[in-house]
Amino acid sequence: RPPLAAFNVPAVNTCISVCVDLLFLCCPSTKLQEAFAKGLLKPGLNVAVEEEKKTANNVDGLKLCLADFRKDLPWVERLDLTNPPAVDVVAKAEGKQAVAAGEEVNAEDDFQREMFFYRQAQATVLDALPKLQKLNIRTKRPEDYFAEMAKTDQHMQKVRQKLIQKQQIMEKSEKAKKLREQRKYGKKVQVEVLQNRQKQKKALMSAVKKYQKGMTDKLDFLDGDQEKPKNSTAAPKTRMSKKGPNAKRKFKDQKFGFGGKKSGSKWNTKESHNDVSGFRARIAHGKGKNATGKGKRGNKRPGKDARRKMKGRK
Repeated sequence: RPPLAAFNVPAVNTCISVCVDLLFLCCPSTKLQEAFAKGLLKPGLNVAVEEEKKTANNVDGLKLCLADFRKDLPWVERLDLTNPPAVDVVAKAEGKQAVAAGEEVNAEDDFQREMFFYRQAQATVLDALPKLQKLNIRTKRPEDYFAEMAKTDQHMQKVRQKLIQKQQIMEKSEKAKKLREQRKYGKKVQVEVLQNRQKQKKALMSAVKKYQKGMTDKLDFLDGDQEKPKNSTAAPKTRMSKKGPNAKRKFKDQKFGFGGKKSGSKWNTKESHNDVSGFRARIAHGKGKNATGKGKRGNKRPGKDARRKMKGRK
């Protein structure tokens, strides 16, 4: 695309004028052709200029129109009143200067303008009520008065159904929200209960293991379901009971000892060899009641044939 400076301005104006001439020659409008023949159209862009509208204030014509459609009707049918605004009682009470009837109201002051409308309506009501009462026209609505609805009953029924539907949707959403919260709370409670059960089971198993190992001889862990007193000042339990080890522990201590040297513990010594306090001659030589020497056999079992015969006798 060539730059704007590359165009020849006189040549462009000549082309435009030629195009305008051809357009007006081909156009069937007689006014344009006449203007072109007289030389009123000059080369370039032609813009149609609108003429200014002339305003006329025909007072006599307006009065004639007013007299045509004006009708002499009674005041009850017209209900028109022209009066100045009422006295501003509030401004008087507050000690402010109110706008008088003849003074101009500042149209930019919203409060002053609206108060002027209010006072004028108040004065109109005060003038109209006595006139209506003289004409025996009621100014208050009777108690049994029913006005026609602006909207039909079918339309109001649709509106009512729509409102009920919205209310039901809100109630369903609130109910679903409460159910979700209850489920979350129920899951939380369930997890807490399972954790407490696991803790109780773990504590019970540890107490049973301690009892089996002889670290305690009390069975208090079996009473775990009973409630413990709140203000319990009992001393902490020691691993070993005060009475000493249980029977199982004593047997193992007697059998295996308390550690130390084990080899040669059953060998005879000089003292054990000379100690004959536990020797019993009758038992040693098989002469006693419970003797089990070489010549005697205690509780001899009968043979197979003898046992079979004994069963046959029964």
